[in-house]
Amino acid sequence: MGEDRGAEFVGLDPRTLQARRQRGGGPKYVRISSRCIKYRRIDLKEWADGLLRQSTSDTGEAA
Repeated sequence: MGEDRGAEFVGLDPRTLQARRQRGGGPKYVRISSRCIKYRRIDLKEWADGLLRQSTSDTGEAA
């Protein structure tokens, strides 16, 4: 799916998803061309699942 649909799928603004892609830390993506970025649904889901936390003190790192 494209950037707009991918961002909607994970509940982010497309510009936020783009910034995470540029800085690192975002979901895996496929660069079709310099102007065409695609995301696979499974990669978006796995990335979003990795952000799950149970409390504000949960860093997400394995103990």
